[in-house]
Amino acid sequence: MYPYLLHSGHLSIPTFGVLAAVGLMLALLLSQRTAAWVGLAPDEVWDAGLSAVIAAFVLSRLLLVVENVHSFLQAPLLLLMVPSLTATGMAATLVVMLIWLRRKHLPVWKVLDAWAPCATLTWAFLALGHFAEGSDAGLPARFGIRMPGESTPLHPVALYVAFYALLLTDGLLYWLRRRRPAVGGVTAAALFAAGVGQFLIGFLRQPDMFGSTSMLDPLQWVSVGMMLAGAVVYVLTTPAEEASLV
Repeated sequence: MYPYLLHSGHLSIPTFGVLAAVGLMLALLLSQRTAAWVGLAPDEVWDAGLSAVIAAFVLSRLLLVVENVHSFLQAPLLLLMVPSLTATGMAATLVVMLIWLRRKHLPVWKVLDAWAPCATLTWAFLALGHFAEGSDAGLPARFGIRMPGESTPLHPVALYVAFYALLLTDGLLYWLRRRRPAVGGVTAAALFAAGVGQFLIGFLRQPDMFGSTSMLDPLQWVSVGMMLAGAVVYVLTTPAEEASLV
């Protein structure tokens, strides 16, 4: 594994951070194309996407500080360098961005449709970052990969996630450009498909790394919520005449 692209003395450049930054920049660039496909001004979607990135960064760091006040007081810079994008941070970012979109009078579902493949592309790069730092270990596998500190080969779960996220991104882009789905349809599909993928891949993760006695790990419960959210979005955004044919 390669947790650092550069490590010299006190200077360290984490691979995860670099891959996350690359993924975000590519997602913002991709949003310029997807914005046009859904009938929005690319500049408006760029501003919204950049605001979402800033909100996610600030809110995730704020939550990290609140949850680790003692560590922050002892080593503030070290704590702020820790990757901290969590489900709670993402939920808080979503709420803030929905309010922001309303105030800017942008059509929420169209913006979310334009963002959907961009989000899954970012997800792929985040997964590659987890693989590089060896932080998403799987169960033992005959033809797996040896992770740091492990004596047996393990399923490269992060690579599975990255591959799935890239396939999902390609599918969403094709659907958005060629099929012209109903407004909100791409958002619903992205939520549901991402939830299904994370749920199934979760069975290949090491269960003890979560410290939970539940049959499902926390990420799988989040995946269930994503699938339910996708179904709700589909019901809310599908025209009545189309829904009657399903």
